[in-house]
Amino acid sequence: MVVEPFADTKMNPTPITRSEIAIRPAREPDLSAISDIYNYYVDHSTCTYGMVHETLAERQAWFASHDPQHPVIVAVRNHPADEEIIGWGALNVFNKRCAYKSTVENSVYLRHDMHGHGLGTRLMEELIRLAQIIGHHTIIAGISADQAPSVALHAKLGFVKVAELREVGYKFGRWLDVIYMQRML
Repeated sequence: MVVEPFADTKMNPTPITRSEIAIRPAREPDLSAISDIYNYYVDHSTCTYGMVHETLAERQAWFASHDPQHPVIVAVRNHPADEEIIGWGALNVFNKRCAYKSTVENSVYLRHDMHGHGLGTRLMEELIRLAQIIGHHTIIAGISADQAPSVALHAKLGFVKVAELREVGYKFGRWLDVIYMQRML
């Protein structure tokens, strides 16, 4: 769905260089980290309207539902001994009806301590590139209206606001609006 603004007030004080980060297709062993990143926001943010943690089995089913037309990617920080998943993105089915097959919805989530390093931009740019290569026609983003950094990121990358739905979500004791943004490819 969206990129979250700083969910806590601490930014990661250690700068990350572009060369430290790789973006690659997600694999089955990445799903635990993907789920951990997402579940943090279930508890702490309106970037997802999910209110119950997803299980690993649910994340595995989600991953299995993605095909070459709907890729899942991860941002990894390379360490000498291993990789560390610090963000992920996906192109998702927008609507299961056949006439929508060339329209996708994007999701991008960063580990909560990894904001402010340009990772959301890099993941979004890769999703846009993949959508163009695959031959999709347009990308839709459903963003909670209170997620100003996500709205700004999408706008920076050529998305335009096409709709706003008033008070369609309820989380943390308040009604929430959803903005729909779209980028034609």
